[in-house]
Amino acid sequence: MKTSSVILFALLLGSFGLNAQGSQDYGTGLKMNFNEKGSKYMRFILWNQIWARSIDNNPGTLVNGTPSDNTLDISARRIRILAYSQISPRYMVVLHFGVNNQSFVQGGGSATSGTGGYGAGKKPQMFFHDAYSEYAIKLATKDSPNTLSIGAGLHYFNGISRMTSASTLNFLAVDAPIFNWPLIENSDQFARLYGIYAKGKLGKLDYRLNVNKPFATNLTPTNASTSNAAIAVDNNGDSKLSTGGYAMYQFLDQESNLLPYTVGTYVGTKRVFNLGAGFYNQPEGTISQTNGLKSKHAINSFAVDAFVDMPIGDKKKNMAITAYSALYLNDFGPNYLRNTGIMNPGTIDPAYTGTKALAGAGNARPLVGTGSIWYTQAGLLLPKNSDSPKLRVQPFVAYTLKQLDALPAAGSYFDIGSNFYIDGHNSKITLQYSSRPIYSSKDNISDYKGEFVIQFANYL
Repeated sequence: MKTSSVILFALLLGSFGLNAQGSQDYGTGLKMNFNEKGSKYMRFILWNQIWARSIDNNPGTLVNGTPSDNTLDISARRIRILAYSQISPRYMVVLHFGVNNQSFVQGGGSATSGTGGYGAGKKPQMFFHDAYSEYAIKLATKDSPNTLSIGAGLHYFNGISRMTSASTLNFLAVDAPIFNWPLIENSDQFARLYGIYAKGKLGKLDYRLNVNKPFATNLTPTNASTSNAAIAVDNNGDSKLSTGGYAMYQFLDQESNLLPYTVGTYVGTKRVFNLGAGFYNQPEGTISQTNGLKSKHAINSFAVDAFVDMPIGDKKKNMAITAYSALYLNDFGPNYLRNTGIMNPGTIDPAYTGTKALAGAGNARPLVGTGSIWYTQAGLLLPKNSDSPKLRVQPFVAYTLKQLDALPAAGSYFDIGSNFYIDGHNSKITLQYSSRPIYSSKDNISDYKGEFVIQFANYL
């Protein structure tokens, strides 16, 4: 096998972190070789993330027509299949499809039929997340690690931060904070866009750049009497092309970028220290209205971040720290604000006479808006147990500070939990408690509500 093919295949094995954060017992998982050397192949990855939750609902919540202060549910956060094939050392095709966010009241294939015999929560729609082809212009060689590849399709090589291209298989916390995907399900398709991208390595610099066509949005802005009161909403008409990118300098161990997905925690198997920065721009992405006059606004997002993941102390104990911190600066136009909740079970109770949450019902919260968001998470992998060396425990904490123009009162969000690794990320249980502020008005936080999640996650 040529040197370039050997290096490429080595990158493949690490591309999803198999030899870095999964179990050695799984090897390359479900892989079909098309030649004896294994340089032509197709590989499949399958995973499930099942959540059991207790949600303290926002004031004034109905769940399936019933007033509810607390909701218990068991739901599917993700059910996915990914297939990718290295047809030659230079050419690869990737398909990624599945189901997201199916609960007992939502996520079904017939959302307009209510919760009767067919039901809004049944028979979910399976759709493609990634569908792209890629050609390697420059492969790594024994003498040069530099690479350059060009791809096109529905892709995930995003700016603006490391977590904007996060792998969902190996989060440190139970999930991403979601605002790391600032366009999520508005002008993108579950954090993906159709476009053309370039990715590669230049020494220790890992980079990705893209030009995309955002999905159409057409929300209608409310008419404000003054420019200070104008509120931008997603309305891009015949959308302009967007540009984005992210680069990170990898000071220690080098991470693979064969696939777009960045690792959340390596569970004590790599020494990583990266500093990164990224951007996203879409001209005329939002619109506002003042005294009947409509104004278009560009969407501009920037981020800087740092990621550390490395073993500490005695090698036999294999303790490790993982830490990530990111600062997001978003401009969606004046007073832009978006509220949402993951698999939100609730709707507004029109008969509720108390003060409702500004964000809405269920577990809704202010997600993203014009302003700044600072996010930090950290975890500690506890020492190995000699009686059960595969069973690992990793407590973690996370904190978010949101300072958004539409909400003068800054909001603090807290997460605390632990991963219990049965077999690395291939089989784990995660427990997490999260606290969110309840805005009774844009400048007043009247209360905090909590949500407890137990996640059962497996992948092969």
